[in-house]
Amino acid sequence: MNRIISSLLLAFVVVALVVGIDFWKERIDRELPGRSEQYYKIVPLPIPDSLDFAGEEVPLNLFYVSESLDKELSINTYWHSSTLQLMRKSHRWFPMIEGILKRNNIPDDFKYLAVIESGLSNVTSPAGAKGYWQLMRATAKEYGLQVDKYVDERYSVRKSTEAACKYLLKSYDKFGSWTMAAASYNAGIKGMLKQINRQNEESYYDLLLNDETARYLYRILATKLIYENPESYGFYLSEEDFYKPIPTRTVELDTSIDDWADFASQQGISYKLLKYFNPWLRQKDLKNRKKKKYYIEIPEAPFNMSHIARETNKE
Repeated sequence: MNRIISSLLLAFVVVALVVGIDFWKERIDRELPGRSEQYYKIVPLPIPDSLDFAGEEVPLNLFYVSESLDKELSINTYWHSSTLQLMRKSHRWFPMIEGILKRNNIPDDFKYLAVIESGLSNVTSPAGAKGYWQLMRATAKEYGLQVDKYVDERYSVRKSTEAACKYLLKSYDKFGSWTMAAASYNAGIKGMLKQINRQNEESYYDLLLNDETARYLYRILATKLIYENPESYGFYLSEEDFYKPIPTRTVELDTSIDDWADFASQQGISYKLLKYFNPWLRQKDLKNRKKKKYYIEIPEAPFNMSHIARETNKE
C-alpha cells in the first residue's frame, strides 16, 4: 500500500514539474521579445574612431584616453534613470545656454559642462559652489554677479552662463586650448598652471591630475556622445518626450518689494512659479535702495493658468 502511495506521489510531482516548466516557458516566450532570450543585455559600448572637443582632437590612439572614455560612457549609459531625465531636461535649457555661448564665442560643446557640473539644477556643492555652473561666491562676484542676502545671481541660468563664459574666455586666453579651459573650470587656472610647471607638459591628456580633474573631460565627452547619438547607447526618445522651453514675459522693476508672494499674485501666478523662474530671489522681500533694475520672468499662458483657475474657483 505504501509503495502505491509513493508511486502516486512521485507521478504527481513529475506532472507538476512538467506543467510548471511549460507554464513559465510560455510566460517568458510571451512577455520577452526573441522568445526566451534575455530582453536586456549589458554590452561593451562603441567608441568612435575619431572624436573632438570644441574642435580639438581627442587622442583616442592613447590607450588611457580610450579606456577613460569607455569608463565614463559605461557609467552614464547604464545609469539609465539619471541620464534619461537629464536628456529630457536638457531641451528646456539648452536653447538659452547655446545662445549665450554663441554670443560669447564659446564652443557649443561647453553646454555639456553644465550638465556634468550640476545636472542642470540649482544645486549646492559641499564646497559652497552654487547653481547650474557651480560658481563659488568670490568667482561669481569677480565676473559681475550680485551675491548677497536678497539676490544670488548664481541661481540665474542666464546670468551664471554669462559669468561662466567670461571665465572660460580668460582661461582660453591663458592656455590657448579649449580642452585646458574646460579642465581649468574644475581645477582652476592656478591649479592647471601648477601641474604644467611641475610636469613640463601642456596637454590635458598628458598631465597626471587628481581623480576628479582627470575624469572631467571624459565625463563631458561621454555626455556629448550619448546626447548626440542616443540610439547608439540605448536611448530612444521622440520629440514629445523632451521637456520644452516655457515662454515667459519680462517684468522690469527698480523698486523694493515688500512681499514676493503678493507680487506673484498680482502677476497671476503662484509664489512657487515665481521662484521656479526666478530662483535667484533669495528672500520673501527685496530691499532695493539703490533703485537697481531687475528683470523678473513670468510664465506665459497656459503655463500660468492653474493659479488663475484656483482664484476663480474661490469666487
